Amino acid sequence: MNKQEFVDKMAKDLGTTKKFAEQSVNAFWNIVEETLKKAGKVQFVNAGTFSVARRAARKGVNPRTGKPITIAAKKVVKFTPGKKLKDAVK
Repeated sequence: MNKQEFVDKMAKDLGTTKKFAEQSVNAFWNIVEETLKKAGKVQFVNAGTFSVARRAARKGVNPRTGKPITIAAKKVVKFTPGKKLKDAVK
């Protein structure tokens, strides 16, 4: 499901306009992004948690040349599913 399909489904389920549904989806992602930028986390009970994790610098290999390289440390977005979501997918 892509974003537009999600917006269409949300509008239908809520009985609202597609424009309002899209604004709601965009607002949700803006809030998640702002919170993660501040190194916070967004937690939805039973659904899951968005958080920021740090990846340490590590050694790697350039696949073209086979030469060793150093991959820099960085922050990544992490999503940990909640129990209810895990069970629903099983």
